[in-house]
Amino acid sequence: MTASTPSHDVAGRTVLVTGGAGFVGSHLARALLPDNEVVVLDDLSTGSRAAVPDGARLVVGDVRDRPLVASLVAAADLVFHQAAVVSVERSVTAPAETHAVNATATLGLLEAARGASTRVVLASSAAVYGRPESVPQSEDDRLAPESPYGVAKLAADRYARVYTSLYGVPTVSLRYFNVYGPRPDAGGDGGVVEQFLERARAGEPIPVHGDGSQTRDFVHVRDVVRANLAAATTDRVGRAFNVGTGESLSIADLAGLVAAAADREVRVVHTEAREGDVDHSRADTTAARELLGFEATVPPEEGLGGLLD
Repeated sequence: MTASTPSHDVAGRTVLVTGGAGFVGSHLARALLPDNEVVVLDDLSTGSRAAVPDGARLVVGDVRDRPLVASLVAAADLVFHQAAVVSVERSVTAPAETHAVNATATLGLLEAARGASTRVVLASSAAVYGRPESVPQSEDDRLAPESPYGVAKLAADRYARVYTSLYGVPTVSLRYFNVYGPRPDAGGDGGVVEQFLERARAGEPIPVHGDGSQTRDFVHVRDVVRANLAAATTDRVGRAFNVGTGESLSIADLAGLVAAAADREVRVVHTEAREGDVDHSRADTTAARELLGFEATVPPEEGLGGLLD
């Protein structure tokens, strides 16, 4: 990873951030201020009012409310669509709700953008790939999601492309890999990094499933924000880009880094392997680097620093 990635300035816009009281959305809203007028739409079911930065206008509402969404999109120059059911586990127990929020509501937002000529940057997910046949995973790989969450994200991803090709709506989908970073009072599914951090903060053992040789591509939220800003200004619309580091970190090594960063002795313990767990996941970042002008710059050792404070 290098620090040579060009900056992508977004200024003087009216920007709508759906899910802007959540993890990635709140960081994105903060990055857009004070150079833009920022409106946050969030129902606060998992996000937090306290996570919305000063200077942003919070509209408490449901992304499934099509008249509300249409009015907000019509007033915006740019939409960052982060609102979603983000838990894979929840999607398994509530597939219809997950589809309604992640797919149907996205379709409604795209339809609103079609009428308003508004650019839409969507949060997609590496879950659209399902169990990879090989790593790294490129945007042209087989798409075979294995959860309702992945299926709904794939539907939104595909709808975005269609709305560009058929209707000329400028869209970019960003397929996030494992995002981590400071969580400013934003709830929801924090993923394995936050689970490990919570254990370390409490001085409890960090549980690693199996031998911990499973690998993931952990990308810092600061880099994810930069990828969104790049997508807001690119002319490469109507396509999807992976957002990751292009590097692998094993779960065992992640646990070791978290334990080492703790200000107390924290043990790493190994538990039973989880059935169906993906062995390896890593982003092919070639397209993002060459076409989007985005490259991750935050290594895990730096990104994990300070998260235990």
